[in-house]
Amino acid sequence: MRIGIRGQALFFFWITVLASCTTPGEDIPDISFDQYKIADGFEIQLAASEPLIEAPVAMDFDNRGRMWIIEMRGFMPNIAGSGEDAPNGRISIVDGWDKKGRARNVKVFLDSLVLPRAIALVYGGVLYAAPPNLWFVEIKDDKPGKRVLVDSLYADAYSNPENQANGLMMGIDNWIYSAYSTTRYQMKDGKWIHEPTSFRGQFGITKDNFGRLYYNYNEVQLVGDYLLPNTLIGNPYMKPKEAINKALTDNQHIYPLHPTTVNRGYVEGILNEDSILKKFTAACGPLIYRGDQYPADYRQNAFVCEPEANLVKRNILSFEALKTTAAQAWDDKEFLVSTDEGFRPVNLSNGPDGAMYVVDMHRGVMQHRVSATPYYREGIVRKKLDTLISAGRILRIKYKRQQPAVVPDLNTLSGTELVSLLKSENGWIRDRAQQLLIFRNDRSVIPVLEALTRDQKETLPAIHALHALEGLDALSFELLNRVAVSGAPELTAHALLLLKSFNTAGHLGAMEKLCTDLSARHDTTVDLYLAVSLGPWIALAPNTFLPVLATLSGTYPASAVFQEAVVSSLRRMEDRFRSYLVPSQKENNGESKIITLLDETTKNRLEDKKNTIFVQRKIPIPGLQKGLVIYRGVCAGCHGADGEGIEHMAPPLMGSQYVSGSNARLGMIILNGLEGPVHINGKPFTFNGAMPKFRDIYTDEEIAGIMDYLHNSFAPADPKLSYGRPPVKPAEIKALRSKGPVSLTEESLLKMTE
Repeated sequence: MRIGIRGQALFFFWITVLASCTTPGEDIPDISFDQYKIADGFEIQLAASEPLIEAPVAMDFDNRGRMWIIEMRGFMPNIAGSGEDAPNGRISIVDGWDKKGRARNVKVFLDSLVLPRAIALVYGGVLYAAPPNLWFVEIKDDKPGKRVLVDSLYADAYSNPENQANGLMMGIDNWIYSAYSTTRYQMKDGKWIHEPTSFRGQFGITKDNFGRLYYNYNEVQLVGDYLLPNTLIGNPYMKPKEAINKALTDNQHIYPLHPTTVNRGYVEGILNEDSILKKFTAACGPLIYRGDQYPADYRQNAFVCEPEANLVKRNILSFEALKTTAAQAWDDKEFLVSTDEGFRPVNLSNGPDGAMYVVDMHRGVMQHRVSATPYYREGIVRKKLDTLISAGRILRIKYKRQQPAVVPDLNTLSGTELVSLLKSENGWIRDRAQQLLIFRNDRSVIPVLEALTRDQKETLPAIHALHALEGLDALSFELLNRVAVSGAPELTAHALLLLKSFNTAGHLGAMEKLCTDLSARHDTTVDLYLAVSLGPWIALAPNTFLPVLATLSGTYPASAVFQEAVVSSLRRMEDRFRSYLVPSQKENNGESKIITLLDETTKNRLEDKKNTIFVQRKIPIPGLQKGLVIYRGVCAGCHGADGEGIEHMAPPLMGSQYVSGSNARLGMIILNGLEGPVHINGKPFTFNGAMPKFRDIYTDEEIAGIMDYLHNSFAPADPKLSYGRPPVKPAEIKALRSKGPVSLTEESLLKMTE
């Protein structure tokens, strides 16, 4: 687990730059896809492969349509995972297509990286993650220019590579979001800005045309937010639960073509009678298809990778104002599936040509050693998959009946031409045109962008135009007011959110009238975003806007999602807000969702218990540092940095009887793992996976340190111990080891430690 320390140190006095292109020519393999099965009407093309690239995990396209690929060459180079801190990762530029659509040229932009994992081409440079750091490097003639450390705490260098921040996706709102992170980023006036955001997913992040975010967890294929990002965290004492981090489907079934080696295949219910995986176990790399090359019924479909089963799943999304749901396209087959166990789709990307691109890591070992079970290791070695370490591919998935679009060189286009691209049916083109307009700071296009916001037939282009104007600091209250009044509901929603920064005394009258006009539309989307955007206006004129919010609350009394939007707009005004509620809402008879939520939020405020994205925990005792480092790097991936658990992954530790109880039980759990379900203070928690065993990973001293940290951070204070709980002795852990490695369930744990 000492990943990346030497390699990261080396980074600061090198960067190997290979300025020349290699052209392997006939060395490019002619790979057969006979072992692959894809949906009718589609075909697989090899876009890039070894020897040009190895172990790709993420990619982006530049303004010329070239692929920039992150290669995590150091991940699990052998079944033991030794040598992972070797600085052999890199960022490569790949292009030069032959007649078969295969890339023939590779140029190494950056080399000697330790386990790099994410990339985004933004602001004329490359934003990339090489834990623990997030770096931004300017591009100068395909060579690295000025380098800036954006965040030294982007990801913990000690943590399991499966549980580190990743994704780096530019949202429609000009903010960059990551999976497995609570920070978003933006460059403004040459300076990098950090802001808190809600925690989302494990590996991979994507967005729909409206701008909502989607992600997943290993065993939950598709999770998302019902509302636009950062709209429900206006009240720091309310942690939204009903509209963020929601599983969009309960159907986790998959349909592989053959038996595969999975980490917990020995657990009942994981495999069917033919030893074929039944449900997701390594969901990652989700993508909302936003291209224009596929048939209309594929637009805004959700695709999800399952590398352990060698497949890509297709889901069809349904959008409502207060909820988004997903349904599998087929009940007995997959969009893309293979019998090649080396096929490891880990990420997906929309291409500038309208096709979808599959990042195939094509590596034998996919489970990191921290969580790999003996069952998994034995299966991998038996199949000799641990020898598959020098491959990697990018696949292009195209629709047979339509040729992918010719990608224009966006660098050569004028500002007016870029504005016209905001009308493209290809989401990648719209996104990049918006960002280029902002990066160039070409204010001559402002009138053209303003005109686009007035086009009632072009909702999506108008949304992009609004955010391009925001990036150019060219918005006005008057323009947003007009758009909010006359725009389609989705456009009105974006306008209302952008209006929040114009909450001045001079705009109060106009905003009050806007509330009246919008309420008269009786549109759920408009009402929802009006409710969630009123916070700054309430702070300025509570007597004017609290009644508006109360009326909105009363319009949707049964909707927990809507009531979260309401309370998000209240900052320390929960009690004052109650006086404006209608009588039926004021009595909490167990059915009033708004009163229940107000009570919870008021209690949190009185106890100063904030949404943890606004709180930076500090270790109070230096001697607990080792336990803190291990917890943050490994345990927090499932139980959360705040110990409150992560939905779809693991139960809470905060206040758990297993943390506050005997050292023997907690020690046995850490040593031997624990399979669900479990009960925490009488409440059942069911999860498909199992906590891994750490007896072969950590020493007695390290496990004692973990327990000390858990006791200090998550166990309730014991009034009998004014000096705190005594440190756990390594000898206690050594004694527990003698009971032997066992696979624990809650029942067997309780019997063993009676």
